Amino acid sequence: MEPMPQESIERKIHLIRNKQVMLDKDLATLYQVPAKVLNQAVKRNRERFPEDFMFQLTKEEWRSLRSQFVTLKRGQHIKYRPHAFTEQGIAMLSGVLSSPTAISAHIQIIRTFVNLRRMATSRQELWLRIDEMENKYDKQFQVVFKVIKLLLEKPKEGFGDKRF
Repeated sequence: MEPMPQESIERKIHLIRNKQVMLDKDLATLYQVPAKVLNQAVKRNRERFPEDFMFQLTKEEWRSLRSQFVTLKRGQHIKYRPHAFTEQGIAMLSGVLSSPTAISAHIQIIRTFVNLRRMATSRQELWLRIDEMENKYDKQFQVVFKVIKLLLEKPKEGFGDKRF
């Protein structure tokens, strides 16, 4: 299987119940199996998928998520509300679906989750450092900002105007 671009996988990750999840239909597409086959495999191994690994969307969650997608074509409908898999649930799927295609797709998905977590952590660390610097150097920077603002103001009297 040719590697899928990380951006394509990222677009299939949704934030539901404050968790990053992927829907069963998207995982089935990546694993190149029908969604029905994926869900049957999960059903046969239900003890591997506690609620924090996988859950079924409520009608409201599904309606809200569906409104973000392109509308279904005439005659198409989804009979069952989809299941959402957290990163741990996706990891557990690797023991349930073990075709070479599923294994390759699984590796790509896990790498994407790891990269997203790494980016989020880096962003948090950056904001914390900025907050620390603002608190530590706030008074010193205020003087710098005042000087910058004075320099940016247009002189009132003429070119040789002295402001400080």
